[in-house]
Amino acid sequence: MGNAYRPRLVIFVKAPELGRVKTRLAKDIGVVEATKWYRRNCAKVICDLSADAHWQTVLCVSPDSMAFEQSFQEVWPKGVLRIPQGQGDLGERMGRVFQRMPPGPVMIVGGDIPGITRTHIANGFATLGAHDAVFGPAADGGYWLVGQKRIAAMPDMFSHVRWSTEHALQDTLANCKGCSVAMLDELSDVDVVKDL
Repeated sequence: MGNAYRPRLVIFVKAPELGRVKTRLAKDIGVVEATKWYRRNCAKVICDLSADAHWQTVLCVSPDSMAFEQSFQEVWPKGVLRIPQGQGDLGERMGRVFQRMPPGPVMIVGGDIPGITRTHIANGFATLGAHDAVFGPAADGGYWLVGQKRIAAMPDMFSHVRWSTEHALQDTLANCKGCSVAMLDELSDVDVVKDL
């Protein structure tokens, strides 16, 4: 397989500015502490996952104007490609990533999953070898990872999904009829203080 087909791991991140990240967590522990937590966790996740040469790591940044900002180098390491997320709801933004990445398998995760490891990502790409799509289910009914092999045409996985609800995974799976889908380990993202 040539470099063009190299697996790509896309990490969705927000610019780690006060008041812009982890707003629900901030209601419990304060804006400063929530921002500090997000910065630390993002830095750890990105540093760890981008260190593996088996895939290319790409940061997909919101807001778009911050995609090439230099002031977040302690969170976003040099050498990791950054692209803007663009407009639309989460499904539209993830759908664009799957459409626009070069050929090869692609998986998307968030920067707010403390338990994620390189082993999870390696397992995800290995699982995609035998399936059209892969999901990492979250305890809250959503998912912490979504991936596509991107060889055959895929349906619109993200249409009519009730984002940020316990129905997000169920709704997305309903859009995957006719596709071979596999599940990875269940992990949790951090939205509120009990998730910590």
